[in-house]
Amino acid sequence: MAATGRAGAGEARIVFLDNLRTAMIFLVVLNHAGIVYESSGLFAPFWLVDDPSTNDLVGIVNVLIDICVMPVIFFVSGYFAPASLTRRPGWAFLAHRFNRLILPWMLAVLTLMPAYKVIFLASRQLPQDHWTTYFHFSNGTLSQSWLWFLPVLFLFDALFWALAQAKLRPPEISLRAGVAAVFILGVLYGFGFSMLGHTGWTKTILIDFQNERLLIYFLTFLLGALCYRDQVFEAPPASKRTLIVVSATAWIPINVYLIVLLSLLFRPGEYFVSLAVDLLVMWSAYLASLLSLLYLLVTMFRLWIDGERGWGRLLNAASYPVYIIHLPLLGLIALLLLPAGVPSLAKYVILTVSTYVASNVVVFGYREILKPRMGA
Repeated sequence: MAATGRAGAGEARIVFLDNLRTAMIFLVVLNHAGIVYESSGLFAPFWLVDDPSTNDLVGIVNVLIDICVMPVIFFVSGYFAPASLTRRPGWAFLAHRFNRLILPWMLAVLTLMPAYKVIFLASRQLPQDHWTTYFHFSNGTLSQSWLWFLPVLFLFDALFWALAQAKLRPPEISLRAGVAAVFILGVLYGFGFSMLGHTGWTKTILIDFQNERLLIYFLTFLLGALCYRDQVFEAPPASKRTLIVVSATAWIPINVYLIVLLSLLFRPGEYFVSLAVDLLVMWSAYLASLLSLLYLLVTMFRLWIDGERGWGRLLNAASYPVYIIHLPLLGLIALLLLPAGVPSLAKYVILTVSTYVASNVVVFGYREILKPRMGA
């Protein structure tokens, strides 16, 4: 893909994709704030703050966010990967991605993960543990938590780089065929892992990943690279008819996915047809929902959110750092909100907005005030 794309086309930022990634980072904050107040109890054993004030709405919102937020981020990263590889041939590409992803990850797991456990114990009024248990390689249940994304994205970049170094050309398939391949391979992968009982997380010292979604995320990464190869966003936007059709029908697979997923989670052993059929339907609906939402988000941002002025430029530049630092800040604010006598939905909104604003203020303060002074 890198060999067939034009280098010049990738050198200038595509603003709407930067805007889209920034919006997805906000949804990550929204998702993580929602876990504090969701009512299922599924996350209570390991989430940094477990507020007894809960509601059912945030759980549904989080399931919807979970369908698309990480695939969209991987898609955007995949789109920019070929141009980055063209500008930084050989080992320079891996060095660049290592500096951008792994060095911040190393700092974060040695500082922010211990802070996570401090907040986790404080929110439950539990005594603090021995200092050796606060790191991701020794804390068991918590592990890397939200920081899993950075090593996984580096893994995808490394695989993409390895394919380019081996000069293995991907098949010359159309974008439609690529979308079909993501759907078919994604369904087979998710269904297979679910039927074998290998769902859940694999946690190691270097990398954490969700078993049944790892390949799906990589496929969306490659789909982004395929869009770069075909210079999809250089051509004028197609007719809005497809956007209207997808907007009018996307609710169908989304609702099917929600119904079957919630049934499998909360009615174990009770199936609409059988375990195999229910899982096949669920994964088919999930991939259809994912691809529909990916198309809708990319198209809507391309048509209507393609500008970058003032605050937008600052927010885009801060998106990855905000992802890295937001959760301890969220935990501290959630701790302050624990005794507040306000409805959980109000806490949810306050926690989301204040965390996102605080995270951007910290990043901006570091870049504009602290870093120049340190350099001086």
